[in-house]
Amino acid sequence: MSTTKQTWREEQQRVDRIVGKIHKRMAVLEQQVGDINKDIVDFRKTFWDDVTVNLDEPDDAVETYASMKQQAEVLSERERIHRHARNQLTTLQRLQDTPYFGRIDFTEDGDKNGECVYLGIGSFLNESGDQFLIYDWRAPVSSLYYDYPPGPAHYETPGGTISGTMDLKRQFIIREACIRSLFDTGVTIGDELLKEALSKQADAQMKSIVATIQKEQNRIIRNERSRLLVVQGAAGSGKTSAALQRVAYLLYRYRDTLRAEHIVLFSPNPMFNSYVSTVLPELGEENMQQTTFQEYLEHRLGQTYQLEDPSAQIEYVLTARNDADYGARIEGIRYKASSDFMEVVDQYLTYLLQESMQFTDVTFRDEVLITGECIKTRFYAIDGSLPIPNRIGLLAEWLLDELKNLARRERSKPWVEEEMELLDKEDYLRAFQKLQRNKRYTEESFDDFSREQELLAAMIVKEQFHPLLKQVKRLKFIDIPAIYKQLFADPEFAISFAPNGALPQQWTSICMQTASKLERSELAHEDATPYLYLQERIEGFRTNTSVRHVFIDEAQDYSPFQFAFLKRMFPRSKMTALGDLNQAIYAHSTAGSGLAPLASLFGADETEMFVLTRSYRSTRPIVEFTRRLLDTGEAIEPFNRDGSIPSVTKVADMSELIDRIAHRIHALQEGGHRTIAVICKTAEESRQAYETLQEFTPLRLIGKETTSFESGTLVIPSYLAKGVEFDAVVIYNGSHAQYGEEDERKLFYTACTRAMHELHIYSVGELSPFITDPDTYALES
Repeated sequence: MSTTKQTWREEQQRVDRIVGKIHKRMAVLEQQVGDINKDIVDFRKTFWDDVTVNLDEPDDAVETYASMKQQAEVLSERERIHRHARNQLTTLQRLQDTPYFGRIDFTEDGDKNGECVYLGIGSFLNESGDQFLIYDWRAPVSSLYYDYPPGPAHYETPGGTISGTMDLKRQFIIREACIRSLFDTGVTIGDELLKEALSKQADAQMKSIVATIQKEQNRIIRNERSRLLVVQGAAGSGKTSAALQRVAYLLYRYRDTLRAEHIVLFSPNPMFNSYVSTVLPELGEENMQQTTFQEYLEHRLGQTYQLEDPSAQIEYVLTARNDADYGARIEGIRYKASSDFMEVVDQYLTYLLQESMQFTDVTFRDEVLITGECIKTRFYAIDGSLPIPNRIGLLAEWLLDELKNLARRERSKPWVEEEMELLDKEDYLRAFQKLQRNKRYTEESFDDFSREQELLAAMIVKEQFHPLLKQVKRLKFIDIPAIYKQLFADPEFAISFAPNGALPQQWTSICMQTASKLERSELAHEDATPYLYLQERIEGFRTNTSVRHVFIDEAQDYSPFQFAFLKRMFPRSKMTALGDLNQAIYAHSTAGSGLAPLASLFGADETEMFVLTRSYRSTRPIVEFTRRLLDTGEAIEPFNRDGSIPSVTKVADMSELIDRIAHRIHALQEGGHRTIAVICKTAEESRQAYETLQEFTPLRLIGKETTSFESGTLVIPSYLAKGVEFDAVVIYNGSHAQYGEEDERKLFYTACTRAMHELHIYSVGELSPFITDPDTYALES
């Protein structure tokens, strides 16, 4: 028997032994989980049987509380044990088919005997619990597998650096407990494993890739030093995958102090949340909090304004070039996203310390109780050295005292007597019981008619004033809309606040557009963050100190203003930002500052940047094609995975376009592709494509409201496809008419880079000028 066959046989025998132990442990855990679950159910049923309830005397009440607390603690402990056993069982269920994917033999300096380390997606110990049969990929020793070839190597532990020699590095492909492939490897995680993983069909959810993590990705995943981690990566370079593995690593590394709710991911759209939702559960971890920045804006401002979302903004940018106000709107979008405009707002806030704060009248039953001007006078009478939020707090206290005094005067008003006359017997009874509960009045005091009237009047006024007092406590007396609008009411007003007095060339038009929208209770997307920032600086910033890690995906789409806002909102968090400047498709992204504004907020000492240049998603021919769509694409490295060359097809008209695309979709479906995307430029083009193509094949139309990603054939606007990948991509109309402007280059690139295995571009008439290298595609007729 050859060495290779002998090795394979020995390794398969070990797999069989380990899987046998896993099944044995699973049987024990299943019995344990079932028994504990039964105990918990029975315990809940009899919970109160073992609690003595007696509240007559203080000592009895204390005893009752202690009894209840003891029972609750017993129940909580049993639930904790049940949860731990269930999680162990879930991990073993994942390990039984693929127990591990790698092996390293490592001899520590000073030791004669080395150790065999097998790596999997979870740990597995022997029966006595003193030996690892499988190491979790996140364990310190596992980093050797990702970072070193055989030879001298070291890894970091909480106790220090461990140095030694790696004698062997072996990779496995194990499916259904059977070794399908086995090979020893050198510097990198072997191309065989990568090719096997990347050649699969795309799924409705992103999958974990712990078996194929590359060295540069491992450095991102295990980084614990930097407060800000910036990952600039080409399309398909594994940015998002590395980020999710990083979340899993942090939850493992700090499992005693860090929980999933301490981590938040800002993703590009709700559909993307669905797409990545299974990665962490696959690794045995709970999902972190997931949201979009737009969802946060809606939560904070949606009741005051009709908010424009990023999709609506980019639709305007892509479709309204002929509008008379287009140039001013684009300039406004870029300026309001900038740090210069943030300085304008900051200087405006300094100005408001001295004058021009705006307040609303406090009204009750259509009567003005306290005018906005009176509130304003009181505000500027408060110590001017105090910050605005402190002065607002003192102002609110004064208003509450004033309203309580006004409420006492209100009791003698005719409307109060009218309300009393409308009270029926049940209302009187409820009033009496309420007063009795307050322990202020006795039944005898209710016998006196005048006293009764006085008490009822006080109660009625208090109930009617309650919403008013609540509004004051919520600072609704500040007229934030008027304060923001004031900044744009006169184009000359903001000059003194601007850096060096420089405002955009079309500032007058920008002011008119902004004021017009605000009058209609509409808030453009570029105004939402500055508006909320202004509000927070006046009312007091709502910071979140419980979140310890913030992840921002598609970070190139965030503005300097938004970065600064997020840093203020999460003052104690570390931040991981993932982006690709070549996919910066929004109007405010064209300035070219990239992720530098975010890095400047933390400083060089707290920032670490990683650049991922190799693209793994697409085949080599697709990457060779897509990187030539960019002026700077030569920096992108294709992974050496074979595939068909992209096709480009010119058609005469829309009728031929639909016919050719319908035939292409059928061919792709017959070829076994599970996710096929027809990518259109805009939502309107997507709607038209969907309506015509659905006559030939079942389709799903993706819009900004779509919250789940499913396999199949779909039609999607270009900007919503960001971050997602498909087996095959059909560019609906890659013509000069659709993608001819320079600021559409990155949008076209983004759409084309969604393809994993096949890319087909159709064009009605002349091709997009970005398609320049005929050697990288096949021109079909």
